[in-house]
Amino acid sequence: MKRLLAVLMILVLAVSVFVACDNTNNNGDDTPKVDPNKKSEGSMTYAQYDAAKVDDEVVIEGFVQGHQSWWDNKITVYLQDGDGAYFVYEMACSEADSKKLEKGTKIKVTGNKAEWDGEIEIVDATFEILEGDTYVATATDVTDLLGKDDLVKHQNKFVSFKDMTVESIEFKNGEPGDDIYVNLKKGDASYSFCVERYLTDPDTQVYKDVSALKAGDVIDVEGFLYWWKGPNTHITAVSK
Repeated sequence: MKRLLAVLMILVLAVSVFVACDNTNNNGDDTPKVDPNKKSEGSMTYAQYDAAKVDDEVVIEGFVQGHQSWWDNKITVYLQDGDGAYFVYEMACSEADSKKLEKGTKIKVTGNKAEWDGEIEIVDATFEILEGDTYVATATDVTDLLGKDDLVKHQNKFVSFKDMTVESIEFKNGEPGDDIYVNLKKGDASYSFCVERYLTDPDTQVYKDVSALKAGDVIDVEGFLYWWKGPNTHITAVSK
């Protein structure tokens, strides 16, 4: 009887460990799993947002992956769910609320769909924070999509590019302190990237790392796939 009870206890423990191991989020840590595509009543799926026309009112939910610096009761935010990403430009936001927009925070945004030189964004937006679930996206490797039409389907996502060769580095206004314009090559083609000063300012590690790059360096890049007359990724990290 004791032996049977011991076996049963071992089986119960094994099942418990399995459930605990499976109850993790996309980052592999011990926080509960979330469905990044779960929407509350009245909110669009990413497919519905994608199908909406420019100037249409949109209501979306997404998880903060990054934001630019707060200014004049406005903030520009990079959001993502399980299907796509959203760039919310100069969203109405108090300074106090800007401090609550930590990476992974879920928010509901109401605004208008807009387009500017190829960038699809949300403008004239307001938001509310949705308590509970958090989600931090892992970078999607889109290196093989460079130069292909399908790259735009990942617009505004947190992405990565591998083995890119530095072609040139140029500081806006000619010296460090503002944006950095970066041209990277893959094969024979050149692509534009940017260190956005209001996202990653001169005190951040990525600003310092990019400032130190030289033509010919081969690097991996992470960032948000912003679009300006073509891909113009806002860099958040580089490594050699």
